[in-house]
Formats: sequence, C-alpha cells, structure tokens
Amino acid sequence: MRFQTPLVPATLLKRYKRFLADIRLEDGREVTAHCPNPGSMMGLKEPGLRIWVEPNEDPRKKLKYGWRLTELPDATWVGIDTSLPNRVVSEALAAGAIAELARYPQIAPEVKYGQNSRVDFLLSGDGLPEAYVEVKNVTLRRDGDWAEFPDSVTARGAKHLDELSQMVRDGKRAVMLYLLQRTDCRRLKMAADLDPGYAAAFDAARAAGVEMICYGTDIGPEGVEIGQSIPVDTRPQI
Repeated sequence: MRFQTPLVPATLLKRYKRFLADIRLEDGREVTAHCPNPGSMMGLKEPGLRIWVEPNEDPRKKLKYGWRLTELPDATWVGIDTSLPNRVVSEALAAGAIAELARYPQIAPEVKYGQNSRVDFLLSGDGLPEAYVEVKNVTLRRDGDWAEFPDSVTARGAKHLDELSQMVRDGKRAVMLYLLQRTDCRRLKMAADLDPGYAAAFDAARAAGVEMICYGTDIGPEGVEIGQSIPVDTRPQI
C-alpha cells in the first residue's frame, strides 16, 4: 500500500481530542493535523517525536495534513493510521501473501454478519469453507520484543471475537488477523491488564476455534506493505 501523496516529516507538539494533533513542519510552520487513531496511542504521542504526515489539497477537508507514521528515536517505524490495515490486508489477500488464506480466490470486503456488524473480509472459493476475517491494528510495545493488543479498552473488539466464535459454531471458518504496524516487535500477546474483558474474549474465541494470526509490516515514508508472519501467544491470557 503506497501513500497517494509523498509524506513530509514534522515534529509532534501535542495530540488531543483523539483526532487532532498540533505539529511543526520542517519550514517552521505550526499547523493542526488529523490524527486517524482513536486509541490511547501509548508511547506514540509524546511531544517532540518525529512524525510523518500526508499533505492534501482537497478543498472539502479542513485539515490539510494527516498523520500517518511515527519514527521513534531508535529508528523504529510505527504506522498510527487505523484506516490503513484493511488496505494493506486487502492487497496482501489479492496477492496471496497471507499463507493461511492464500487459497481463497474470492474476497468480499465489509459484509454484514453477526449483530449489526460488518466483517472486514469474507473469503470464499469452490470446495472451501467460507472464512470470516477481522483485522485489528497493533501498535503497542511495552515489554522487550512483545507487541500487545489492545492499547485501551475495546468493547467493540470483544464483540467481534464473540461474533467470530458464532461463525465457527455455524460451521464457518473464522480468523482474527492482527496487523502489527511497528518494526521492533517479533511476537504478540494480549494486554490483559489494559483490557481484561478483551483478553477473556480472546481466550474464549480461541477455545471456540477462532484462528489467531498476526503479520508484521514493512514501513517507510513510501508506504506500508505486509511483512512476515508473527507468532501469537495462545496461552491463557487471563
């Protein structure tokens, strides 16, 4: 997934009201950018961080810059835009780059299922069980090379796990795909201390037969691409 407009570097001044960030561009101008991430962004919103933003000339948009990446002092790249994972996964599915799902020729996004929900992708093919695939964006790191999810309480995320479990009970295939949008982690676990409800739902879904997979990403100012498979800790999280 390549960015439509070349990103430009900036310095983060502050992130506030969840979707706003004041930034300083390299020419010294201070502007407000859109922050496309409703989570806590733990470790990624400290003033002074180097970030990369995408400019736009769309007259319909009040904010002329969108925050896409954080470049940490140790050269770690983090993709903070929660709208990007589905685009990255869509391209990867079409290219057969996700080994567990590579056999499916038909890929339908945003299909209604469960209780007033839409599954991110419904995969199908002759002789194959339908596969319901949900995608989650992972950016939290607190412990060594462990990535963690979520970074704040997500009742909606737990609901998705419950609905995937029901798909398994209905004889379908259900997959939770965690997309790791940072370059310094090598494995994934649930952040049970931040959201014990989600961790409990993870345990229940895994026991019900929901497949838990994770893929890393290759990140840079040019774009975000699917990376290598990342192991998921499937020991009881609670």
